[in-house]
Amino acid sequence: MKPTKRYVAIAGVLLAGLAAAILPMAASNAAVACAPAWSSSAVYVKDNQASQNGHNYTAKWWTQNESPATHSGQWDVWIDNGACGGGTPDPTPTNPIPSDPPPGGTKMAAAPYIYPGWGNPPAPSTVVNATGIKSFTIAFVLANGCNPAWDGESGLTGGVHESTINAIKAAGATVVPSIGGWSGNKLGPNCPTAEALAGAYQKVIDTFGLKSIDIDIENTDEFENTVVQDRILDALKIIKTRNPSVKTILTFGTSTTGPTYYGTRLVQQAKAKNAGIDIFTQMPFDFGGGADMYASTVNASEGLKNLLKSTFGWSDAQAYAHMGISGMNGLSDQQELTSPATWTKIRDYARSKGLARFSFWAVNRDRGCPGGGVVSHCSGIAQADWEFTKISAGF
Repeated sequence: MKPTKRYVAIAGVLLAGLAAAILPMAASNAAVACAPAWSSSAVYVKDNQASQNGHNYTAKWWTQNESPATHSGQWDVWIDNGACGGGTPDPTPTNPIPSDPPPGGTKMAAAPYIYPGWGNPPAPSTVVNATGIKSFTIAFVLANGCNPAWDGESGLTGGVHESTINAIKAAGATVVPSIGGWSGNKLGPNCPTAEALAGAYQKVIDTFGLKSIDIDIENTDEFENTVVQDRILDALKIIKTRNPSVKTILTFGTSTTGPTYYGTRLVQQAKAKNAGIDIFTQMPFDFGGGADMYASTVNASEGLKNLLKSTFGWSDAQAYAHMGISGMNGLSDQQELTSPATWTKIRDYARSKGLARFSFWAVNRDRGCPGGGVVSHCSGIAQADWEFTKISAGF
């Protein structure tokens, strides 16, 4: 099996305007009370308030460990509401959310792909210690009949995938198994009914005690097969009914302007079937014409955002909160170039818009080999080891 992936940044920010009411014949010298004190370990979401150094701030989107005093510029996460005084500092944010967010499109930790047994896979502890990454997406669960099996061969337990998952957890990170991919026998076509397919997905969830499941739907056997598309959506609806706290993710290819015909159909059918998909992740590479990978990624993401808005009736913020980006570091299969500088800009776009998921293919390739071409163990360009993973950890 030759593993390949088909995998944001007009920084538009909603600026909250503050109006001061001036009452005639009256004045007040009372200081504005300070909001609870900002805490570097707390998670804040849109409209949460915090104070720091005698100023009140309001969060524009999800944030953690971004100091309001140094992140309150026009394009930053915090709005400076001005000086405050009085009140009792409290390290707990207003309406906090847990660091492992609930389903419904809420932001996840960046989770680049790792593929055991391919491309000189690194030890998870090495990558975690060097980069601070908190999560990995592990590829790929395929099919042995209608039974889930890593690479379609070795079942779910007892092999290198299970040992890698255990190593990821031991390093203090979380893991999201990816089901599908570009090649190999997949569960979607091999399971005859949605109920059978949901049963296969459930085995993966139960085996590893999952909080998230990523269905990487690609190629003509799944993505461009409308019967299988519908079967996958029906199965994920069953999964959501049985496991309401498990986040469901669909990952699929895109054009430079947004979802293709099959991507558009996938989104619209997810709505029609009330499948309850939490995150729609596009893979903005291998789409041809991607000379400017930053602009192409942004345009593809804005196209998905507009489709989600028109399909589900969501606001911009709601659409972004149900979106993800999964890129390809260095050279893509079609020689499209994403440099560390470009990936940083893409990450900043994704973070500024409040996207839910951020990933790339793959950690195995996150090493430099300028002129090396498209290979499994390095990116084909000059870079520091684990540079893309470290950038991603800042998501």
